[in-house]
Amino acid sequence: MEFVAPPAPDENALRLGRLARLRASLREFDVPAVVLHDPHNVRYATGARNMIPFLLRNPARYVFVPQEGPVVLFEFEGCEHLEKDNPAIDEIRISKTVSYVARGPLMAETAKAWADDIAGLMRSHCPGEQRIGLERIDSGAVACLRDAGFEILDAQHPVERARSIKTPEEIICSKRSVACVMTGEWKLRDAIRPGISENELWSVLHSHVIANNADYIETRLLTSGERTNPWFQETGTRLLNAGEIVAHDTDVVGPHGYYADFSRSFLCGDGLPSVAQKTLYRLAFEQIHHNMELIKPGRSFREITEAAWVIPEAFYARRYYLLMHGTGLTGEYPYIVQDADYDAGVNYDGVIETNMILSVESYIGHEEGGEGVKLEQQVLVTENGIELMSDFPFEDGFLSAEI
Repeated sequence: MEFVAPPAPDENALRLGRLARLRASLREFDVPAVVLHDPHNVRYATGARNMIPFLLRNPARYVFVPQEGPVVLFEFEGCEHLEKDNPAIDEIRISKTVSYVARGPLMAETAKAWADDIAGLMRSHCPGEQRIGLERIDSGAVACLRDAGFEILDAQHPVERARSIKTPEEIICSKRSVACVMTGEWKLRDAIRPGISENELWSVLHSHVIANNADYIETRLLTSGERTNPWFQETGTRLLNAGEIVAHDTDVVGPHGYYADFSRSFLCGDGLPSVAQKTLYRLAFEQIHHNMELIKPGRSFREITEAAWVIPEAFYARRYYLLMHGTGLTGEYPYIVQDADYDAGVNYDGVIETNMILSVESYIGHEEGGEGVKLEQQVLVTENGIELMSDFPFEDGFLSAEI
């Protein structure tokens, strides 16, 4: 089955629209400028993609974004040509990698040079400002900026709040990513058979999404049989058997860099599911649909938590840790939790807003073991409620009355 995607967005409008949202958020939270190292945030601010998995563990590429003034990308050496025509970037410089792998005993000198670069940009483009937002940088580099007289702010706050509300072009990108991944999920479903390994089955989706310009799959969450309970066991070498549940969470950073995050569970083989398997599936199905109905603009996270579907006691110990979460370039703000898990000192409140994208979660597995079922839907918040994005079908065999 092929799932139809909308036409591609205007790439320049996508890049400039996100940059405008980020700058508006910097003004709202009174952060004069930020330096972003997380490659997803670099991509959000500029549209510039380069070696994302590598850069998740190496601070070798970053961007300076002020409220007003030039955006400066510090690019990995040898890659300066990649974004030379990007309208969201005003200047490209070679990055200074503040890590022991790259600099060894020269770490202190490199940290000082990094801080000198950023201090120079602040003096030029944010004159008189001594506050700057940072994320994910070596503590020595932070100390050097502090020694230069700068107050360090948290860059994640304005960036996550900017990312949580999608521009029109972002919504198109997200829909295109979900359509791509749903087509891959259908190929995965068709490949389920006794004797195939979890790894081989998982690779079916991986092959499809990479061939269609996705970035990578963030997790290895495909399991079978009793490995479906508890959840968060990684895909492995186990061979599937007829009559078993296969549970899968997509977690794909897909085309345009947008996350497609929905989950389905299937039955291996041509038989009918057991009564116990149907019970698991129907409970998960009921949970996500009940909780999806709670999503409306203006409703607080706490209100959703209090009105959420109540997990039966026997399944509570192995519940999914969230009711729902934001979805954009990756999983993001907000996190909304179960009522019994809510702790005012740990969990935060907020408000659902139009053009948020959320993934609504369910995992049902008995605390004494056996199999488990993972279901999840990705939705767009509209003025009147939600629009379903992940319209991949559920399994009639689990929901039918026939045994």
